[in-house]
Amino acid sequence: MMSPAWTFIFGLVLLILFGWYFATEVAARKRNLGLVLTILLVAFCVDSIVPPEKKIALGLDLRGGTSFLIRLVPDGDSKITPAQLEQAVEVIRKRVDFFGVAEPVIAPVGEDRIRVEMPGLDTAQVQQAQDQLQRVAKLEFALVYPNSDTVLRQVAAGQAILPPDYQVKSHTVKVNGKEETEELLVRRKADLGGDHVTRAYPFFDQQGYGVSMTFDGEGAKRFGDITAKHVGERLAILLDGEVQSAPSIRAAIYTGTAQITGNFTDKEARNLASVLENPLRTPVVIEETRSISAGLGADSIRSGVAAGILGLTLVVVATLLYYRVAGLIAILGLIVNIVLLFGFMAMFHFTLTLPGIAGIILTIGMAVDANVLIYERLREEMAAGKSLRAALEGAYDKALSAILDANVTTLITSILLFWQGTGPVRGFAITLTLGIIASMFSALLVSKTAFKWATEVFGLKKISMLDLIPKRRFDFLGMRRWALLASSVVILGSVAIFGYRGSGNFGIDFKGGDFVAIDSTTPITQEEARTALQQAGLEGAQIQNERSGTKELLSFRTPVDTAEKVVSTLQTAFPDRGIVVASKDRVGAQIGGEFARKSLYALGLGLVGILIYVTIRFEFSFALGAVVALIHDVVITLGIFSLVGRELSLVMVGAILTIAGYSVNDTIVVYDRIREGLKNSSKRGSVQKLMNDSINETLGRTILTGGTTLLSVGALFFLGGAVLSDFAFAILIGILVGTYSSVFVAAPIVLWWTKLRGKSLRREVLGDTPVTPATP
Repeated sequence: MMSPAWTFIFGLVLLILFGWYFATEVAARKRNLGLVLTILLVAFCVDSIVPPEKKIALGLDLRGGTSFLIRLVPDGDSKITPAQLEQAVEVIRKRVDFFGVAEPVIAPVGEDRIRVEMPGLDTAQVQQAQDQLQRVAKLEFALVYPNSDTVLRQVAAGQAILPPDYQVKSHTVKVNGKEETEELLVRRKADLGGDHVTRAYPFFDQQGYGVSMTFDGEGAKRFGDITAKHVGERLAILLDGEVQSAPSIRAAIYTGTAQITGNFTDKEARNLASVLENPLRTPVVIEETRSISAGLGADSIRSGVAAGILGLTLVVVATLLYYRVAGLIAILGLIVNIVLLFGFMAMFHFTLTLPGIAGIILTIGMAVDANVLIYERLREEMAAGKSLRAALEGAYDKALSAILDANVTTLITSILLFWQGTGPVRGFAITLTLGIIASMFSALLVSKTAFKWATEVFGLKKISMLDLIPKRRFDFLGMRRWALLASSVVILGSVAIFGYRGSGNFGIDFKGGDFVAIDSTTPITQEEARTALQQAGLEGAQIQNERSGTKELLSFRTPVDTAEKVVSTLQTAFPDRGIVVASKDRVGAQIGGEFARKSLYALGLGLVGILIYVTIRFEFSFALGAVVALIHDVVITLGIFSLVGRELSLVMVGAILTIAGYSVNDTIVVYDRIREGLKNSSKRGSVQKLMNDSINETLGRTILTGGTTLLSVGALFFLGGAVLSDFAFAILIGILVGTYSSVFVAAPIVLWWTKLRGKSLRREVLGDTPVTPATP
């Protein structure tokens, strides 16, 4: 394990080598630098993964546990301040410690929410945890016994007994910059309740930091009486029974305003002021609860690993069979890609979630895309009669722009997904983003360096590849009217189906409600469960059989706060079936509505971002075609998803944005070739013919890339378990529809928009530079 200093030095060395690699033009030096960079970066990532203490942390959906999303409810029209939110986090942290769970996560979310993750919490403890977390915090003022420390020493020596109305409380104080714990005798019954404090705030004067507090009318009178009778004594401030501060009373205070001074730091003063304002004095609202058993989490890991291994095997075999020696180099890049991905996750302490596993599997399929782009260009360069070394240089140069543009547009959607997503969805966005970065490094540096060593050092002169793509030239744009008609019919049908199902399209993540999945030693049929629930007055529950890895579960979707009744009813009706809760979710209607708005917001921002980027890199007509194709893909995918009776969830938001990214990725590759064809003055014919030729030239890449991605996602669909089945199904549909739209929607839109404006697309691409006519 490297120390921070060595990590910094190592990173600096890598940065210098990267700069040197891109700056040098000397072939041998570039080849050696590429090898050194690859070895060092892989070694760095392996070092991050291998030691046990640096393994990637698992999310709750993989190791089991419960997460809560808690919202603080302000009084009236007031707002929760950052200080109140920070203090609320500390209050809740102490309550979580009551359960003794290992490595809990308590973190603020937004302006008024707190995310609490409690790994290893048994599903039977969920209700107890929920009651504990939303309990009203109790702020109190209680007098400290005079000469408390002396009395406690006498009690310890057996010379006195504890006063009956007092109890021993620990209080941590700072003495000369060091924390020390003092024992105080504090009155059992509070002398004044914290509900009389109306305001508290830190201040700074000549004596240093302090805290000022204001009482209401009754509080001011009672505080005045207490201070008048006990001048020189200490008054303890307690929150949930724990001493937060114990200042001395210096004089009687009847003004309703008091000041607490001492050797406070700025942070200590702010924290004490926040305690006095008591951010949890009103009940908090638990808007979302998600629980999963450790057994189901372990089963999800096994399913995810099995899907990953199968997907990787299928992609490796297909790549080796089709590209042979070049495929071997692509597989080397893929292995480096996977090592870098896991290394980055461990290095930056990212948490691996079940959707994150889906992102890794999807990355495996998409990682070959850059290599396919390069290799199909390589095929063309070799067909033109170039030597292997010259063909490789030409292939990498010509494929670079398409690789960069395609991956940047996918990054736009994944970044937005991380920004607007929450929990596991962010885990998916992280793995997808890291996978894209790692795949670009692997394709543009690792595989290129491997080819340089093979050709310049080991004397590789020739390679062969399969060519199963039909040589026939298809008139794709000639079929654009039929394609437009077909797409219009399918889009209208998708909208009609989605509208007909209405709220049935949405799972509890969006409309709120409870979800509970049960496992049992003896199976319970849907009919048996429905009869038992109807007798208990729980009619209308959606009951389904679901498979999660090796487990057959029975799931129930019911209104909010009914899951406990469902479980207890079933356990009473079937006491001999061994019923246990495998997973349980609860989402309030308000947070569900926010999820829906955020999802639409993320999708809208994604469209705008892609429109701007493609306009800058190409022309507006290209950007318009890309956005229309993207909307086409999303609408049809949602329509098919609705047709087969599946529900939209938060994980599905990730799938939809991934489809959007994949759609634009595929479209960009077609656009890049169209732009190249329009710029090539040696190519003759109309714009439509040149565009048609360009689409045919990228047909091999489109089929191969779609095929390898389908292999990995297909493995996820069949082996990934119930949680990821919907995700994989949506991606499968999106890949097929996205491949179609790149050819039959995006390109025709470009042509149609250009003709409508009455301008020359070729001249626009060339920047108004006249096209040099080809020599007959």
